[in-house]
Order: sequence, then C-alpha cells, then structure tokens
Amino acid sequence: MEITRIVGGRRLCGDVVVGGSKNACLPMLAASLLTCEECVIHNVPALSDVVTMIAILRELGVSVNRIGEHSVKIHARNASFVVPEIYMQKMRASVCLMGALIGRTGKAIVPIPGGCVIGCRPIDLHIKGFRALGCRTVRRRDFFVMDGSRLHAEKITLSGERGSTVTGTINVIMAAIKAPGESVIEGAAVEPEVSDFCGYLSAMGAKISGVGTSTLKVTGGIALHGCEYTVIGDRIEAGTFVCAGLITGGDVRIFGLERGLLDPFLVGLRRIGARVSQDDDGKITVQSGGQLSYADIVTGPHPGFPTDLQAQFCALQTQSCGESTIVEGVYPSRFMYAAELGKMGAAIRVENASARVSGPCALRGACLRATDLRSSAALYLAGLCASGETFVYDAHHIDRGYENLEMKLRAIGANIRRV
Repeated sequence: MEITRIVGGRRLCGDVVVGGSKNACLPMLAASLLTCEECVIHNVPALSDVVTMIAILRELGVSVNRIGEHSVKIHARNASFVVPEIYMQKMRASVCLMGALIGRTGKAIVPIPGGCVIGCRPIDLHIKGFRALGCRTVRRRDFFVMDGSRLHAEKITLSGERGSTVTGTINVIMAAIKAPGESVIEGAAVEPEVSDFCGYLSAMGAKISGVGTSTLKVTGGIALHGCEYTVIGDRIEAGTFVCAGLITGGDVRIFGLERGLLDPFLVGLRRIGARVSQDDDGKITVQSGGQLSYADIVTGPHPGFPTDLQAQFCALQTQSCGESTIVEGVYPSRFMYAAELGKMGAAIRVENASARVSGPCALRGACLRATDLRSSAALYLAGLCASGETFVYDAHHIDRGYENLEMKLRAIGANIRRV
C-alpha cells in the first residue's frame, strides 16, 4: 500500500509546469493503430495510465519506444484485434481501443474496461454509435465482440441523459474513419481534449470538419499516414494547482497550459473572490489575499464547470465563507471523498447528487483513504491547509493523472512525501 504524508500549514509559492493532457494523450496512443506508419507523440505525461496503454499496445503487437522523457514513437505495422483482459481492468480510457481496432482491423474483442470507482459510467452511447455505422456488436459475459467488416457512413446522435460523451465521441470518430463516405456525428463532445484528438487525426491525414462544435463531419475510407504531434497541457492538473495555491493562501504561477482551456473554472473562481488570472502566453497567476465566498455550481460537459475539478473545488470551499452548493451533473456518485474530508473537520452534507459545504472550517490532520484519482487530489489539498499530519492511504490513485505531484508540490513549499 502506498501512503502519502502531508504536514499542513505552509503557504505555497513559486512556479509549476503542468504536463501533457492525460485525457487527450491516451486516445492518441490508441489512435496510432489507425496507420501502419510511424507516429511520434510529444508532451506525453509519465502517468500510470499511460504506462498501461503502452503495455496494451505492445500486447497487440505494436512497437512503442520512448525517445525522450516525454516523447514516444509508435509503429503499428501489425495489430491483433484481441485485447488482454488484465490491462483493460486497470483504466477506463482503454475503452478507446474499441474504435481504434474497428478502424484498423475491422473487428475487435475487447473486455469491459475498468478504472476509477466514481459511479456508473455506461458505454451504451459508444455501442449505439458503432451499430449506427454498421458494426455488429455483441456482449458476451465480460467482453464485447465487434464485427466492423461492413461499415458505412451514417448520421449519428451521441447526446445522452447527462450530455455528450468524450470517449464515446472519440471512439465513434475512429470507427467512422474506416467507413466510406461522410459520417455526421451530432451531439459530439466539445471538450478541448476532443479537439486536440481531432488535431492528431488531421495530422495523420484524416478529414474532420466542425472541430470544436457539437456537430462533426468525418470523411471515411481515407488511408492515414504517420505524423508528429504535441499534446496540449493538462487543464485538470493546472486547475488542481490553482486550488493548491488558493487553499494555502499562496502565490503560484502555473505554466504549460494554452490560454482559454481552463476558462469555465477560472471564471467560477473569480466569482468567489479568487485572485486568478491568465495572460496571453497561457501563464496562470494565483495571488494571495482576500476571503473567498460561497458558491453554487453545477458540473457539466464543456464549457460547463469541469467534473474532474469538482472534488478539488469542494476541498477549497471548506475554507470559503458561507454555505456552498455543489451539484454533480455528470457522475452523481462522485462525492465518496466527502466522508474522508469529514474526518478532518469539514462540514459537508451529501444528498443524492449534491453537496452542501459550510466554511470556513479549521481542518486538522487525519488518516484518510483515497478511492479514485480526483478524490486523491482533494485529500491532498485538504492536507496542505490542515493543522498537523495527514496520511493519505492508497495514494497510487494519484499517479493515474498527475506526474510527480509530490515533487512538484515540494518545489513550491509543501511538506509532502510518499512513504
């Protein structure tokens, strides 16, 4: 078991550089299956999920080599269509292999993917999209058998009960690459990671129009070629460091994120009195001073408030003045961390898909257990501002989405170490 020890009460001050986007990079690695030529991807974050995706690709017969600390060379001369179950259970993003294999081999046998335990995350919209394109998809116990030998262009609607699906949009795009003709995807996700993914495919020769909007047009039947591409910065990592600066009353500068990617989150922070700005070069500046106020927010698909920053924002609101209401509009069960914060003295009441947070609270160190990636970040933030020592058990979750988080926090003044 991995445990992180945090001694709170220190102001964080200094510069931080965020890594490449986890949610953009993982689908790009999978999409490299769509060509038999060599691809080079830069700004690849050193995360456990990336290690898992690379291991899956190698099991499929793909050559993957690191050519630098944050660059990989991928050459899928050949590719098996059967994905090993042992790897698929480790992360949710492995579901992207469905569309990649359909687009490359015309068939796939893929186990049901795993990942963080943050509630029900069905892939029915993925399957709906595949079937609309003519892919025969059958579930047999714990895996899917897919036959995409007769794909055709089609008009597809991907909107679901809780909005669009990022991985579903990416999956259907990859399958549509193989379907001759022009496919139209309505209700497509508009997250920056989807746009960056489309940029990668375009660099490979794909024809995709409407990028950044909810309607995409994909011209299928075009042979893709190799390319060289750089992944965008991780907006969730940047947002987490913004919260770290604010919760400790510090002064932090964050580099490596393109301007505008974090706007919905930064706008929400300014409304509660946070002194946060981003310049034309993308640098985010967090300045100390002033009491933060309460907030009422609802998470949602982009350009809404990011669900992946909900837990971190909740931790921050324990230090704000008044009662905040946080409604989770994407994953209703994403408040499992609230009970852990309660052990530290946080006043949080969870009711169905919402939480009421009263502050400011004087948090005290405690022994906590992380249950998923983003809850781990929330517990870290709480530990940074709490009095005494905090121990976060099952800290390995943090490695799925943050590269060297403890080291980066120490560099700006935190007393934190993995033990």
